[in-house]
Amino acid sequence: SEQWLRGWVNPALNTEQLSDLLTMAGLEVEETVAAAPAFSGVVIAEVKECVKHENADRLRVTKVDVGTGELVQIVCGAPNVAVGVRVPCALPGAILPGEFNIKPTKMRGVESNGMLCSGKELGVQEDVDGLMLLPAGAPVGQSIRDYLGLDDELFTLK
Repeated sequence: SEQWLRGWVNPALNTEQLSDLLTMAGLEVEETVAAAPAFSGVVIAEVKECVKHENADRLRVTKVDVGTGELVQIVCGAPNVAVGVRVPCALPGAILPGEFNIKPTKMRGVESNGMLCSGKELGVQEDVDGLMLLPAGAPVGQSIRDYLGLDDELFTLK
């Protein structure tokens, strides 16, 4: 990855110039691609409350801490949602891969102000069943892109 490489050497070059320099040094760069698809407005949240939805067997009504000082209510259908887990949370205004806009909504009559996300929904994992669980020390409120280092380019060398 570009970030890893720049941890060793950090010339004052942009990604394209660095790619050209690597090729000139004998490491033919076949392509550079983004480490993750474009998305915004996703932060780390901790689930503080989780109760069964009164009108749906597979839904849970959660209250999550997103670092703003107030808990946010989100309806979630993931099988692994539970009190205490830290997960990516797309807040209203967030845009997920595929230009999917997050807006406040009602799910079976209950207000939901965001979406707790799987790695698949963020485009960073393929086969998943449930939310992307983060370590207990993941900082609540921090951008998931920053936390996971997703603003990076991957070099494919030939």
